[in-house]
Amino acid sequence: MKVLSADDSVMIRKVIKNAVAVLGFEFLEAKDGQEALDVMEKEYADVGLVLLDWNMPRLNGLEVLKKLQADERFKAIPVMMVTTEIERAKVLQALAAGAKNYVMKPFSHEDLIAKIMQSIGMGV
Repeated sequence: MKVLSADDSVMIRKVIKNAVAVLGFEFLEAKDGQEALDVMEKEYADVGLVLLDWNMPRLNGLEVLKKLQADERFKAIPVMMVTTEIERAKVLQALAAGAKNYVMKPFSHEDLIAKIMQSIGMGV
């Protein structure tokens, strides 16, 4: 299984990559929302989880989430928001748009791994 992380922060992508490696999954990355959609076009058959930052150039995470949910090929792939957006309204907006989980930055390595497992149906 592959996990796609879309975040404009190289450091956050590295942290997520390490967590994904611990779980034994393959890691894909994108530096913005449009690149995330481009990666999905090529890799979606093997992607089992998408992690999206909210604030990214070109397309933000919510826009990407909505596009993924609107496409039959991507609709069943779980999406988890990984973001600094902590406003309750934004959390609810992302969940209403189809996000399976929501992780607020900063997060611990353990919390991230637990949320990833929950998002793919392997956690509590």
